[in-house]
Amino acid sequence: MALTNAQKHTVSHFVALTGANDRTAQRFLKNANYKLDAAVDQYYNSSQAAQASNNKPDLALNKMFDDLRDPDEDKDKDQIGVDSMMGYLTSLGVNPESCEIFVVLEIVQATSFGQITRKGYVDGWKATGVTPAPASHRVHVRNCVAQLSTDAAYFKRVYRHTFVAGKEADQKAILVENALVYWEMMFKPPGRPWASGRTDWLEAWNRFLLENWKRSVNRDMWNQTLEFARKTLEDETLSFWSESASWPSVIDQFVVWCRDNGVAAAPVAAGGGQRAVDGMDVDR
Repeated sequence: MALTNAQKHTVSHFVALTGANDRTAQRFLKNANYKLDAAVDQYYNSSQAAQASNNKPDLALNKMFDDLRDPDEDKDKDQIGVDSMMGYLTSLGVNPESCEIFVVLEIVQATSFGQITRKGYVDGWKATGVTPAPASHRVHVRNCVAQLSTDAAYFKRVYRHTFVAGKEADQKAILVENALVYWEMMFKPPGRPWASGRTDWLEAWNRFLLENWKRSVNRDMWNQTLEFARKTLEDETLSFWSESASWPSVIDQFVVWCRDNGVAAAPVAAGGGQRAVDGMDVDR
């Protein structure tokens, strides 16, 4: 039987109060003879309401994800592309030319640059425990960005996810020209600067790779670069390095290059000889 205008208004009011769908609203209202207060009480006392309450963050996050989508551009309802992602970053107050972008991509579990999935968005934000609201998300992102420079473990987590988000989905490595951009973003404020008292390590690393590195950057090289960077900040003489250690050979070559180019007080390689840079392997 069709609802009267008064009943339709009551249904709309019930939905606004509880977040239930129209069918559920009509069922509870019918049982309560369309007395709104009684119907709402019955709803919240029901097991269905308890389940709905548990699902509330998921429902809110799904709604927020849908609001990010451009139906004309994002044909897949479960992911957003580059244009929508850039709009999302802008709404969060994120500078897309800094490592702030990777803070967001780590939160939403993005597996490629320029694409965010519904599952990654919902699961990622739900895991933070932050209230599902744009203002709360903006505050959380700002707090995370500030944490990069003070929390080494958190920086490492974002840094490692940068490799995941920065490579093409069907590739196992990052093009070196892209890796250089990502290092520039991660190793400068608001990230953790890679420079010690006498040495701008980031500048030296970039110069070395531009002069000598012809290959892509695999996961081991990416991860070990962070470990090497950490150690250079503790000891810019590089005395922690030895040729027999398990560094990727590109790091070994960088140390020799530093010695030959007067970068810091880099140690002489065992045997005093420099191995050829061209054609070197990343992994031992």
